[in-house]
Amino acid sequence: MKLLLVDDQNLVRMGICSLLQLTDHIDVVEQLDDGTGVLSAINEHQPDIMLLDIRMPRMDGLAVLETLNAHKINLPTLILTTFDEHELVLNCLELGAKGYLRKDVTLENLVNAIDAVAAGKMWVQPAITNQVLEHKDVIKSDKNDVIEPLSENEIQVLRLIAAGYSNNEIASAIHRSVGTVRNLVSFILAKLQVRDRTRAVLKAIENGLI
Repeated sequence: MKLLLVDDQNLVRMGICSLLQLTDHIDVVEQLDDGTGVLSAINEHQPDIMLLDIRMPRMDGLAVLETLNAHKINLPTLILTTFDEHELVLNCLELGAKGYLRKDVTLENLVNAIDAVAAGKMWVQPAITNQVLEHKDVIKSDKNDVIEPLSENEIQVLRLIAAGYSNNEIASAIHRSVGTVRNLVSFILAKLQVRDRTRAVLKAIENGLI
């Protein structure tokens, strides 16, 4: 698996590379200290996944994601975050990032997150998610909004979404067709009044549904 690492902190980059050298399937093909060289690196190396810092000089993580969207480049991206970047994390998710990691992540969690996102799943860590929700109120329901109750099947599917399962994997896990799972996901999004799976998980955690 080819990984592009973008972070302006030298020690963070060195630490991540050292950790990933302990694996037998992840290769850091290039390291960048800001986002200005991302498009060139993608064209040259065709990475499978990108680890992206938010705060960087010249071109930060948000600008990188905006650039990828403008060029219609769908590269699975994991955000590297610190404790005080809750609002920026949500902005990154809105721009298409598939998950986020703390910079003090363990090797096990780092590899699990990379594997999950590269496979098309989300990586949502409840501990960080709760911190995000405490510092950002745009996800929260308006006081006048009433969330329609979810069925047991919908709750089950929502938990699997939060765990990073794809529709095919959810279908296998609950012994339903993929079409049924797609319908359940649509119902979940409609009931929670959100537009994507990541926001559904965040709102479900906020409201104590999972």
